[in-house]
Amino acid sequence: MPIRIPDQLPAFETLTNENIFVMTQNRAVSQDIRPLEILLLNLMPTKIDTETQLSRLLGNTPLQIELNLITTKSHTSRHTPKAHMKAFYQVFDDVRDRNFDGMIITGAPVEHLRFEEVDYWRELCEIMEWSKTHVHSTLHICWAAQAGLYYHYGIPKYQLHRKLFGVFPHVVDRKNCMLFRGFDDVFMVPHSRNTTVLREDIEQVPALKILSSSPQAGVYAVSTNNGTQIFVTGHSEYDADTLAKEYRRDMEKGKPTPLPENYFPNNDAALTPPVTWRSSGNLMFSNWLNYFVYQTTPYDLSRVGDPSAVTR
Repeated sequence: MPIRIPDQLPAFETLTNENIFVMTQNRAVSQDIRPLEILLLNLMPTKIDTETQLSRLLGNTPLQIELNLITTKSHTSRHTPKAHMKAFYQVFDDVRDRNFDGMIITGAPVEHLRFEEVDYWRELCEIMEWSKTHVHSTLHICWAAQAGLYYHYGIPKYQLHRKLFGVFPHVVDRKNCMLFRGFDDVFMVPHSRNTTVLREDIEQVPALKILSSSPQAGVYAVSTNNGTQIFVTGHSEYDADTLAKEYRRDMEKGKPTPLPENYFPNNDAALTPPVTWRSSGNLMFSNWLNYFVYQTTPYDLSRVGDPSAVTR
């Protein structure tokens, strides 16, 4: 997929060097194609890494995408240069009058807090409510999946006795679901979290269906019946060394941190971990874009949110 991002975004050079088709502004405007408008609400502190990871996955199918980056106004990022935020990010007020084919809400390292204690919780709730009428399909990742399930359906999160940290095998619960079309019987996904949601709570909500899960990591993917809201608890977008960086960062801070499971060869942190989740991550994002966004979104973006314009 040709992905249209600002030419000076750090992800541009990284993806170009990986032979991922990144389209320049001049080439994009010369094509008689309406690109898919995707909004990325980036809540991660490592914003540049997250931009690159998600752009890599979004740029892997034959459709044209225009990626729009926003951040919260009620929280100032301390880990990303101010010049980068000013150059590439907007806030919700800048886009609230627009409609989008799809939106991704990332995770955030705030799971130790109650949702209502997060300083941008009210703003996030406003955005999630707005997404129901202004976004065709919204994909929530990790903490955002827990936040979305809580906001939309009142499903609580629970503290784990031990951090879920590593790469775990998963299965598809609904064999014919389009999000996991073409998947192997078992596939791997990275997780890094201290909280979880429970299957029994989700199963009490008729509007939701569990698509995939793991014996070790629990519920992985949940969708509304029409696919307008999708909740994914893992990190299929992670780079090969993301878990290693998290592990070493926590160790340097003196935090009691378990070695990531199923990650380092022979559980030796000095060895380079193999990537076992890249193909499934690419396929899941391609399926989301194709079946839940492109195939059903109205050509006229002003009709997003109009039930008569949806073909599911």
